Amino acid sequence: MTIDGPPTARQAPTERTFHGDTVTDEFAWLMDKDDPATIAHLKAENAWTEQATAHLEGLRETIFQEIKNRTQETDLSVPSRKGEYWYYTRTVEGKQYGIHCRVPVRPGETAPPLDGEKPGEEILLDGNELAEGKEFFALGTFDVSPDGDWLAFSTDFAGDERFTLRVKNLRTGEVLADEVKDTFYGSAWSADAGTLFYITVDEAWRPNRVWRHTIGSTEDTVVYEEADERFWVGVDLSRSEKFIVIDAHSKITSEVRVIPADHPTAEPALIAERRQGVEYSVEHHGHRFLILHNLDAEDFALSCTSVDNPGEWIELIPHQPGTRLESVDAFARHIVVSLRRDGLTGLRVITDGSTDAYDMSFPEPLYSVHLAGNPEYETTSVRISYTSLVTPESVYDVDLISRAMTLRKQKPVLGGYDPADYEQFREWATAEDGVRVPISIVARKGTPRDGSAPAVLYGYGSYEHSIDPYFSIARLSLLDRGVVFAIAHVRGGGELGRRWYETGKMLAKKNTFTDFVACGKALVRSRWTSADRLVARGGSAGGLLMGAVANLAPESFAGILAEVPFVDPLTSILDPSLPLTVTEWEEWGNPLESAEVYSYMKSYSPYENVTKQAYPKILAVTSLNDTRVLYHEPTKWVARLRAVAPEGDYLLKTEMGAGHGGPSGRYDSWKEEAFNVAWILDTIKTV
Repeated sequence: MTIDGPPTARQAPTERTFHGDTVTDEFAWLMDKDDPATIAHLKAENAWTEQATAHLEGLRETIFQEIKNRTQETDLSVPSRKGEYWYYTRTVEGKQYGIHCRVPVRPGETAPPLDGEKPGEEILLDGNELAEGKEFFALGTFDVSPDGDWLAFSTDFAGDERFTLRVKNLRTGEVLADEVKDTFYGSAWSADAGTLFYITVDEAWRPNRVWRHTIGSTEDTVVYEEADERFWVGVDLSRSEKFIVIDAHSKITSEVRVIPADHPTAEPALIAERRQGVEYSVEHHGHRFLILHNLDAEDFALSCTSVDNPGEWIELIPHQPGTRLESVDAFARHIVVSLRRDGLTGLRVITDGSTDAYDMSFPEPLYSVHLAGNPEYETTSVRISYTSLVTPESVYDVDLISRAMTLRKQKPVLGGYDPADYEQFREWATAEDGVRVPISIVARKGTPRDGSAPAVLYGYGSYEHSIDPYFSIARLSLLDRGVVFAIAHVRGGGELGRRWYETGKMLAKKNTFTDFVACGKALVRSRWTSADRLVARGGSAGGLLMGAVANLAPESFAGILAEVPFVDPLTSILDPSLPLTVTEWEEWGNPLESAEVYSYMKSYSPYENVTKQAYPKILAVTSLNDTRVLYHEPTKWVARLRAVAPEGDYLLKTEMGAGHGGPSGRYDSWKEEAFNVAWILDTIKTV
């Protein structure tokens, strides 16, 4: 059946008043997920989107096949050693999910087995079996006990990130009757594997309790409960397997407690009391705890304190402005610090008991590097993952003594991919206030620099989360059609250190949006593209960015792809009963208490600022069961766009059985990306 036009959402005005300001919301009724009219509207939107993009069906299938044909479907990760086993995940052609396995370490074996048969392979968990008959599947926890005999795992079949926790006996294959519903990510085993620690959430989806579960028991005990609604809790077992680490953290403050792993019923011992604005993390290293912190150190410093009597912090690496220390990993005789400098990630190795330290070096001008796995404490080598805009993910083992790097595996790209066919560049835009904003760019060699090439500009810019250069098989379907791909490293992210983040949040949030617009204009000025051939793309908080620039500079973009977009932030942040709201106040401000914050958020909220103007083409993609950015934000946004600026081309696509990350199976994810890429190509007139 042919649909005459896009659905028109009924208007049922409701009012809210804060700080003397009354706002009318005609589409607030769409917030009721249980209202059949809401579901009917979402289905009508999906039907319209399907019809409006029906001419792209062939292109979508072509792009899906390109992604599929470039991917080695039967593959395995580089095995990591833990104790007497190599652990890895493998995929099988035609199957949606990974299969988690292990094989015994053979006598004298020092390198992981990559090819051939795997004698003694044990399948610990097969995601395909667990997901059979389910529309969605995700793992929350996958945690093997120190003795290798038990597996704690948790599953989500709805996409709402509320997991059911189970325990499997790896010696017998039996899944125990022990079962806990509504758990969160993370778990930790005691040293003897008789006790499992896990986390549950409150009604606002805030992880607030750490529990102790004795295997075989039906009565669990709350070990720690966080009362402050700004704080989340996490739990983990230290790499040394000596301590259970419980951390409580808000956006800007943290507090850590530890429990001896061989005495799991002990009371958690506090490392240092929380101080507003002070963040710290703890890593066990022999006789000391390593403390990474920002006490009088904006870009963080590294200190240590005694395991036996935590107290004074003794400085190990002093604060160096411009070098952001991001994390620290301890091994028996070495420390590896993950850092960020000049917009690039890095790794610094420190030998225990000496001043011998060095930074690993890498050949490309743009890249991203980080530690990968490394469950063993007693080791003199570490595994790292390296990638760039042109280099597929590459796994290396680094000898911490000789500094030798051994390539274990580079992600296969089938079909004759040659990185020499592509080029990557770093350019800079100048923001409204004169600040220089980095842009990472990749294009196929020979792409014209005369303004005729189409381009995609990606952005995020929140939570100090950095969008570092990375390789994407799906992106090749754009590059090989002459599309330039660029990342705008805008303020609010962490690419240039803590100050880069601080000047893109709270009452400086608009810098994120104006930075992105400046990056788009810089691409045009540098003749990479033109405004009528430029598509902006972002998701989640990056979707807020998309909505804001649509209002701010619609003439700068031909299209905007907003994925699970946070486009109605003021409505959400005003409601402390919604998931995550209270914990978000330290990122955006608290508009309930502050009239200034309220006014500032209202001035940039995409939903609040839709006006009768010419908008670019917009595709909003969301998921019904998303608990991070609720489905109704983009749904209301599109409804208001149609009502206020009806001449525009707006599409809403809702995954009716998924969560924040979209479809869970890899083939479904590829189809979703093929849909997005086809829409982009159509928008910039390359098809």
